[in-house]
Amino acid sequence: MSRQARQRRRRGGGSKFLLLGGTVVLIAALIGALSAIGYVAHVVHTTPDLAALRAKVGGGTSRVFAADGTPLGFIQSDELRTPVGWSEIPTNVKNATVAIEDQRFYKDDGIDVTGIFRAAIKDIAHGQALQGASTITMQLVRNLYLGGDEHTLEQKITEAKLAIEYNKIHSKRTILNNYLNDVAYGTVGGQTMIGVQAAARTFFDKPVSQLSLVQSALLAGLPQAPSQYNPFLNPAAARQRRNEVLAKMTELHYISAAAAASAEAAPLETHHGHYYSERKEDFFFEYVHELLVHRYGKRTVEQGGLQVHTTIDLRMQYLARKAIAGILNQPEDPASAIVTINPHNGDIEAMAESESYEKSQYNLAADGHRQPGSTFKAIDLADALSRGVDPSSTYYVSKTLTPGWLPGYPTYEVKTFEGTSLNKSINLVAATLASDNTVYAQLAADLGEETVTQMAYKLGVKTHLSSFPAEALGGLTLGVTPLEMADVYATLADGGWRNAPIAITKVTFPDGHVDSNWGRPHRTKVLSEGVTAEETNILHQNVLGGTAGRSAINCPTAAKTGTTSELVDAWLDGYTPNYSTVVWMGYPNKRVSMTDVHGEPQQGGYLPAEIWHAYMAAVTEGQPCTEFPQPREPITYQPFYGKYASTGQSQAGSESEGEHETTKKKPKPTPGGTRPTGPTGPASERTPAAPQTREPTAPGGPETQPNVNKTGGAGPG
Repeated sequence: MSRQARQRRRRGGGSKFLLLGGTVVLIAALIGALSAIGYVAHVVHTTPDLAALRAKVGGGTSRVFAADGTPLGFIQSDELRTPVGWSEIPTNVKNATVAIEDQRFYKDDGIDVTGIFRAAIKDIAHGQALQGASTITMQLVRNLYLGGDEHTLEQKITEAKLAIEYNKIHSKRTILNNYLNDVAYGTVGGQTMIGVQAAARTFFDKPVSQLSLVQSALLAGLPQAPSQYNPFLNPAAARQRRNEVLAKMTELHYISAAAAASAEAAPLETHHGHYYSERKEDFFFEYVHELLVHRYGKRTVEQGGLQVHTTIDLRMQYLARKAIAGILNQPEDPASAIVTINPHNGDIEAMAESESYEKSQYNLAADGHRQPGSTFKAIDLADALSRGVDPSSTYYVSKTLTPGWLPGYPTYEVKTFEGTSLNKSINLVAATLASDNTVYAQLAADLGEETVTQMAYKLGVKTHLSSFPAEALGGLTLGVTPLEMADVYATLADGGWRNAPIAITKVTFPDGHVDSNWGRPHRTKVLSEGVTAEETNILHQNVLGGTAGRSAINCPTAAKTGTTSELVDAWLDGYTPNYSTVVWMGYPNKRVSMTDVHGEPQQGGYLPAEIWHAYMAAVTEGQPCTEFPQPREPITYQPFYGKYASTGQSQAGSESEGEHETTKKKPKPTPGGTRPTGPTGPASERTPAAPQTREPTAPGGPETQPNVNKTGGAGPG
């Protein structure tokens, strides 16, 4: 009896213990559940509403366009992105994505409660970070509003709250389209593909609209583990993943079993695309890129989404390269660069060169600082005219200027061409047409070196000048770029209005706002119309009967040649009423004298002039000729009695009285309808009617500072 009683007491005690234990577990579970509910409620409460958050703007990779809207290419960045519309995405891409990523997508309210619960249990039981459980909508709101990819319960709860709100205000079509444009598909060559279009262009070298079933399934399988399934790096894993997607599509009746079997047996159908790295007009493109970075910063530009509209004219670019190639057609020929600016607004319409971007990324047109030679005399002449110097009645003796002629520079010597000298007095018009260095050296000494420097800055030179005497003849410390000289001559062409060169007309940002300040002309009046009209008249005569004869086209032009000492650089800088064009020629990477190019020494009036002619004749073909405008107020001259000048007074050895007539009333610019021939035409530079002058010996490359105590900087013409 006692034994049975003890057994009953033990059994009763065990039941009570079990009951007590169960009660404790139930209470603990209840407390846990309440804690969990409280935790979830706390996270939900502390998560801002969707309306209070700002979505990441998913613009495309920054893209640059020519003046006519033709794409020039994409600015390279860490992310590649080109958003596309719903109609451009094939049904197979949409179905494959839903099948493998979120098969209940069209039925859920933005979250997968079962999935989250299952992932949470796994997290609690195994101490692992939450995996899976994210619907397409949750992934989208994470990308748009949260960033990162944290696999924590708090992150999932936050995503779930936002996904429910997002699902209420957007259709399933919009959600899926946004997801397909925003999800990452992997990284190739250091660049991450964001969105189906970027992935299609990179993996298959075609737009997403042309993807096959095989390619669509491969693409849909990538977002879960882009590196693991990258078909370029792990083709076997990519194939297995693709077939999983095809099997899931079959299970959900998106495709037939036969279609799936055929696709599973197919190759990957990948083809490495270069869509985002292909560019047109590389030198100009990089010039634009630098301007953007300077204004907005590197990070803004590389984040993408900018639509950059530029001034470049693709037809003129083609004609510029064609002109260069047609003249410089031998393997060992020098390089050449062309810049054209619209004088009326500063638009850079052409920036071309002979060099290949693949061989050298150095932009000769915008960055190539070279000695300008006698093209700089246009600046000296503008300074003289602006101070009332009459070019027809102001005379200098053309003679060798021996060391000691200029106080303060005891070794500065200026010679005429090949050591000869005219030894007679000529006026500034004749000196310009003959490109006489000795006359212009004396003129600059009378004007003052500093005033010539200031005139250069006014007209468009940006590079630092030192106000040395040799600078008046183009012997600069740092040189100037073709772009700068095109701006100088554009100022002359536009009646004395200097326009800041413009390469970009507007930039559209990802959020839609437009920066149009780029294309707004910045005009500064620096010379009177009377001054520029007189200079244009003289430079027009230089085309008709001076050193620039070979450049002449069938419409009025004005131009000046330039050649540095030892024939290292040669230029033809000229303009019409509507175009300012500079042609430079030389060897860009070494100091080589162009003593034998196409059988003859090269000066600005030779091959550069022929390039200018070929190019501008093609540019203006079919356009009506425009005359240079007449000034509303003609220039007013004042007597000029410089130390070296002879104003209205004949000197020993001067021309006949008829050639030396002083005039105050200036002739109108000659139309110049045809290319001149005979002794004043294209051959005049080789065999001029009068002895040709030579600019003084000076370093010709940008890397050498001229010795201003010994020399100037220009060569013959």
